[in-house]
Amino acid sequence: MDRRAFLRLTGLTSIGLLIQSDSSWAQNWPQHPVKIIVPIGPGSTSDICARTFADKLSAIWQQPVVVENRPGGDAIVGIMAMISANDDHTLLLTGSAVFTPHPYVHEKLPYDAKRDIVPVAGICELSGGIAVPQSLNVDTLTQLVSMVRKEPGKLNWGAIASLDDFIFSAFLKSEGLIMTRVPYRDPISALNDLSEARIDVCIAALSGLLPRVQSGKVKVLAIINPRRSPAAPELSTATEAGYSSLTYAPILGIFGSRALTAEARARIAADLKTVTEDSSVVSRLAPIGLEVKFFAPAAFTETIEQERAKIAAIAKMLDIRPAQ
Repeated sequence: MDRRAFLRLTGLTSIGLLIQSDSSWAQNWPQHPVKIIVPIGPGSTSDICARTFADKLSAIWQQPVVVENRPGGDAIVGIMAMISANDDHTLLLTGSAVFTPHPYVHEKLPYDAKRDIVPVAGICELSGGIAVPQSLNVDTLTQLVSMVRKEPGKLNWGAIASLDDFIFSAFLKSEGLIMTRVPYRDPISALNDLSEARIDVCIAALSGLLPRVQSGKVKVLAIINPRRSPAAPELSTATEAGYSSLTYAPILGIFGSRALTAEARARIAADLKTVTEDSSVVSRLAPIGLEVKFFAPAAFTETIEQERAKIAAIAKMLDIRPAQ
C-alpha cells in the first residue's frame, strides 16, 4: 500500500471512529444534571409545564433535571442565562412568541435569536383568552368592539412585549378602534390589574385566567386558539365570533444554545417526544389549558419562522421598524 492510500484509509477510519464516538456520546448524554431555565416566574404556565416535563426527563436521563425561574427584562434575563451558560446541559423552556418580537421593541439586544437560540422541539400548544374584568358590562367580543367604537380612547388594554401585543394592536388598527396601551413587564402584574379592573382588556394564558374567572373577578370573551380549549370547552373562539385576525396557536418548546450539538439536539427531541406520549403528562397539563403536542425540530423551527413572518407583516402594517 502506498503512502497516499494509507493516509486515505487512516483518514476514513478516523472519520468513522469520530462518527461512532459522537453517536456513542449522544447516547450517553447527559453526563451530569440538566438545568431548564424558565424566563417567567413560579406558578406560570411555562413553569408548571417545565416542572412536569423535568420530572419525567429526570427518570429517562437518570440525572437530576432542575427548573430555574429567571424572570425579568421581557424574558431577556432568562434567555441570556441560557445563552451565557454556553453548554449542552442548560436548556430554555418558553414560547417563541416571547422573543420573536424583541427586535421590534428593544433598541439593543444582547443576543441574536437566529444565531444564539437553537429550537429543539415544541411540546405544548398553550390556550389563551381575551379577557375583561367582571365589572365591565360586556360579554362578547362584538359587545367589546361596539363599546370601544362608541367611546374611542376610554378603555385601555394590558400589553406585554409578545406576539399577543402585536396581534391585538393590528386588530385595533384594522377595526378602526382606539384604546390606550398599558405596557407590562410580566403577565402576572397585568392579570392582577385586570382582576382589580385597573385595566379593561388583556390577552393571557388560560391557566392564569381561569382561577380569576372562578373567583368572579374576570370573564373570558373568547379563546385566541384556532380550536376551543379542552380546559374550557364552553368558551368560543375569536374566529367563531367573527374576528379571525385575533387567532393564533402559541407553542411552548425547549431551546438550547449554540453549544448544543446536532446529536444532543436529536437525543433531547426524541426523549421529549416520549414524554409528550405519557398520558399522565397529558392529564396533568390539560386542566391549565396546555394541549400536549410534539413538534419535531424541523417542524418547530418552521413554526417559529412563520411567527417571525407574521410579526414582520404586522410591524409593516403598524409602521414599526426593527431596531436591530
